[in-house]
Amino acid sequence: MKAAGEGDLAWVPRIAKGAGPVYLAIADGLAEDILAGRLAPGVRLPPQRTLADALGIDFTTVTRAYTEARKRGLIEGKIGQGTYVRPRSAVSASLARGGVIDMGMNLPPRFDDKHLAGRMWSDIASLEQTDGIDLLLRYQEPGGTRRDQNAGALWLANKLGEIALDRIVIMPGARGALLALLAALAEPGDAVGTEALTFPGLLSALTHLRMRPVGIEIDGQGIIPEAFAAACTTHRLNLLYCNPTLHNPTTATMPLERREALIGVARAHGVAIIEDDAYGMLPRHPVPPLARLAPDLVYHIAGLAKCLAPALRIAYLVLPEALPAQRLSGAIRAAASLASPLTAAIATRWIETGTAVAVLEAIRREAELRRALAWDLLPGEGTHIAPDGFHVWLELPPVWPRSEFVARLLSTGIGVVASDAFAVSARPEAVRLGLGVPATATELSRGLRVVAALLAEAPALSSIVV
Repeated sequence: MKAAGEGDLAWVPRIAKGAGPVYLAIADGLAEDILAGRLAPGVRLPPQRTLADALGIDFTTVTRAYTEARKRGLIEGKIGQGTYVRPRSAVSASLARGGVIDMGMNLPPRFDDKHLAGRMWSDIASLEQTDGIDLLLRYQEPGGTRRDQNAGALWLANKLGEIALDRIVIMPGARGALLALLAALAEPGDAVGTEALTFPGLLSALTHLRMRPVGIEIDGQGIIPEAFAAACTTHRLNLLYCNPTLHNPTTATMPLERREALIGVARAHGVAIIEDDAYGMLPRHPVPPLARLAPDLVYHIAGLAKCLAPALRIAYLVLPEALPAQRLSGAIRAAASLASPLTAAIATRWIETGTAVAVLEAIRREAELRRALAWDLLPGEGTHIAPDGFHVWLELPPVWPRSEFVARLLSTGIGVVASDAFAVSARPEAVRLGLGVPATATELSRGLRVVAALLAEAPALSSIVV
């Protein structure tokens, strides 16, 4: 067996600020160093008391850390000999059995507020008294009730100002709204403009409808207006889809001047705009949406999945001015039927009682904590984390092909998404990390520390193949 080194202190864990309980941080650091190749199989770890003295912590904390590491299958003890790193293949298999820390999805982070959670459920229960059995046993017209439309107008007022209720259509989620709009506004074979990296749901919808995506060049501020103008001419676009606030996946938010320039190009070429504002409620001081700057030109989709509750599957579709909802009712009925009256009623109740605003604020606070953790643990170069958001766009070092990086992380129990899922044409060497899916900040910390450890090593040095 290999000894840890002189004085048994060849290995001391690096404990990041804000990484959660110290014993977990030690176990996480041990996993990172094993997977990154800094601790070889068979290396003897420092005795618990020696490590406690070196770190200036209590002996029992190190004992808990080693116990946690044994549970994860990272280390093994030998009576009378000490504690040793297990073979790397055994470590990888153990982590895989322990389940994936999923950063592939992009969901709002789970907040820990039992009182607020109880308030959400209490509002749901109150529907029995106010809405009765008809809520469960009757259909509604596509587009939602007047009460639901009014709640949507109230929810969006800070972003869009006063909205006539006949412009608001209650939809079964943002994807339902997008599918209905594409079916109503374009024909099979048509070209639809979008960011060069875009929402995978759009690409799926265009494939289903036999339409063609046209990727438009982007930079750190979103779509480049000159590139948009060129695409309008070259591809004869009449429809543009875009995500101008906290762009998925790059995190970019389009500034006001860029939005005004984009609208100018759209007007000059007669192009309608679908604005997917999935993350638009998250900023406390948002840039005005395109729909507020050009209410006669823009179809605005405001889903609740990213800012309130993914389970509701409700979105507010705001139609351009002077375009009655009846014009789209046929496409809506064919493509998406109607939004669930029950989930629409829940969203309305939360908005009416103020619960929705409280939930939004709780999500903002938890997202802020997780962003700070990501900034602390991930390298600065190539890491894009926008204020107000909860996902990371990570540009990989030249030594790391994205496919190998994703596969290596998955083999260690970490799930992320490569740029391929978002790319219309070119596929940059980058991945997206969702900060919201891990159940706790401690779990997120473990995942981010493994990502950071892998980034710090070349693929050959971090190989888990033995």
